[in-house]
Amino acid sequence: MSQFANRVEVMSELAKNMDAYVQEYLNPIDSNWQPSDMLPDSTKENFLNEVKLLQEAAQELPYDYWAVLIGDTITEEALPTYESWLMAMDSVNQVEDQGQGWVQWIRSWTAEENRHGNLLSTYLYLSGKVDMRAMAVSTQYLISDGFDIGTSSDPYRNFVYTSFQEMATNISHRRTASLAKQHGNPQLSRMCAQIAADELRHAKAYRRFVSEIFKLDPSEMMLAFADMMKKKIVMPAHFLREINGQKSSLFEHFSDAAQRIGVYTTQDYVTIMQGLIQDWEVEKITGLNDAAEKARDYVAALPARLERLADRIKIPELSYPFTWIA
Repeated sequence: MSQFANRVEVMSELAKNMDAYVQEYLNPIDSNWQPSDMLPDSTKENFLNEVKLLQEAAQELPYDYWAVLIGDTITEEALPTYESWLMAMDSVNQVEDQGQGWVQWIRSWTAEENRHGNLLSTYLYLSGKVDMRAMAVSTQYLISDGFDIGTSSDPYRNFVYTSFQEMATNISHRRTASLAKQHGNPQLSRMCAQIAADELRHAKAYRRFVSEIFKLDPSEMMLAFADMMKKKIVMPAHFLREINGQKSSLFEHFSDAAQRIGVYTTQDYVTIMQGLIQDWEVEKITGLNDAAEKARDYVAALPARLERLADRIKIPELSYPFTWIA
């Protein structure tokens, strides 16, 4: 049984260690990497030459790669949506103390994440391969539309989502880094690898938060985990739109491109789920009520079911003509 009466008390208990969490999982601002560290320096005389070399290397990247990189960048640029969503969690403001606690984490996490879109967007602009207006329209739509990921304002469900999503973005950026290197673009490879490293640290943080909640409120945490798995983890870019403003199946085309080049696949979804079950030691958790025991059984059996479905999914071979790609 839970040691606490409600989620606010649980979140308040975790917030007592916030300074340690920030120190362990986020980097100091003054020593952290910044986008300008990996981009041509416009204050230098050789700036235009460096841009020319960047553009020459960009020509070697395949069409689907550009679709995925642009979609990833739009997702990263929609950061204001994610910050406002986390700030709306129950118990955030309730345990707030002069900008500390969970508000401290959300602001610091957002500040670190903000560099990702800045870096990638500048690279895309310099590459000469992207219709930046079309991309900006998609970004503005994504922020304006918002998104419903099925968590409501529940911190338990939100942390299941972020644990999963940060691992998904780590995989995506890590693989775009590897592909860029294969296509002779070490500069872009380094950029994507740096972002992937950030995402991995963030994933470890959110997984840690869930682990701590399982110790304090095991039944409710298990029910939240199972509920999110039933709803499925919807990617932040699920409501992507293009310049015509019509809601469409654009995300499906983006997802197809990612699967065709192996950046993020249905099997990766299953693998992440298996990793969370193992990391949180779901099968070893004690003190569950009857409903939570049933939820655990559901979660434990789900990866095998999804793996069978993944084997039957067919990915379209033809590329979709994205308006983003010049």
